[in-house]
Amino acid sequence: MAPMGIRLSPLGVVVFCLLGLGVIYHLYAGVISNRIAAFKQGKTVNLRELLALSVEAAVQGGREVKRIREDNALDEKTKGKTKEGANEKLTLGDLNSHRKMFHLIKNTFPYLQVNSEEHDTAQDQETSVWNHVVPAEILQKVSGGTEVPAESVTVWIDPLDATQEYTENLRQYVTTMVCVAVNGEPVIGVIHKPFTGYTAWGVVGVGANVGAREAYNEKAPKVIVSRSHAGKVKEFIGAALGNDTVIIPAGGAGYKVLALLDPVDEKYDKADIYIHITFIKKWDICAGNAILKALGGQMTTLKGEEIDYRGSEANNGGLLASINADHKSLVEKLLSRDTEKGR
Repeated sequence: MAPMGIRLSPLGVVVFCLLGLGVIYHLYAGVISNRIAAFKQGKTVNLRELLALSVEAAVQGGREVKRIREDNALDEKTKGKTKEGANEKLTLGDLNSHRKMFHLIKNTFPYLQVNSEEHDTAQDQETSVWNHVVPAEILQKVSGGTEVPAESVTVWIDPLDATQEYTENLRQYVTTMVCVAVNGEPVIGVIHKPFTGYTAWGVVGVGANVGAREAYNEKAPKVIVSRSHAGKVKEFIGAALGNDTVIIPAGGAGYKVLALLDPVDEKYDKADIYIHITFIKKWDICAGNAILKALGGQMTTLKGEEIDYRGSEANNGGLLASINADHKSLVEKLLSRDTEKGR
């Protein structure tokens, strides 16, 4: 017997079930059709489409980052300690941005490996799917024929770079980032600044929508470093590059890479080299690596080794990034400093 004495007929039950199925199909039709297409089609992916999707994901994540910061609804927590002993913070901005970015990519290309700094434990997952509209700027700059095997692709996303600065309301340092690596090599990089709407992207072998700074001061270079341990880096760099080196502390790996490029805004920092001397995660650096490579620059470990963006999330060899500089010579100076110190 149904509640309140209402008896459901068999026909009514069937109609009710069909309506329910219709609602579920409406909500998940895009996701389901993409997953079916994934199995019907050959497992390849178009790099121009991946670039457009990466830009859209970074922008959508950035909207969440901006909204939550402006609403002052951070819901700040601590994930634990970093290897340097600092508190690693987590906010609602990190989580909501992750949900938008991760699920947009996975719902569109479900067969791709996507690595994110955050993890989604919510039961109600995002159902949005990219509409496959490629912006005119990308259509003009990137040819449409490059297909790569899906199994060779790893996507790295950083839903909110510079979380510490985000909690301090230092908005200029905050970015959202997406990187596409093929066989471990960074190929597509996107860095988006949520509070200004600025987006930089690059495709290795094709080009970028941003330029490299032309000036490089070899006698007194400007080196941008992490603001959380600038003191240790200053000693390290001074011994290798000379005491006239200018040290610029800043937050966020994405911001530091942008400082090597044409200035986003005159009020932002401008640097010649980016150095990081400790452990750093690959989702922090992959997008910047791709953009620098697209512009003829380099990002390596401190020993000059290329960084492989497969497997482990960790990069333990430190970081040296430059553009319009003799990268090999910089590596040799850093190695010479280590030799003198017996490291």
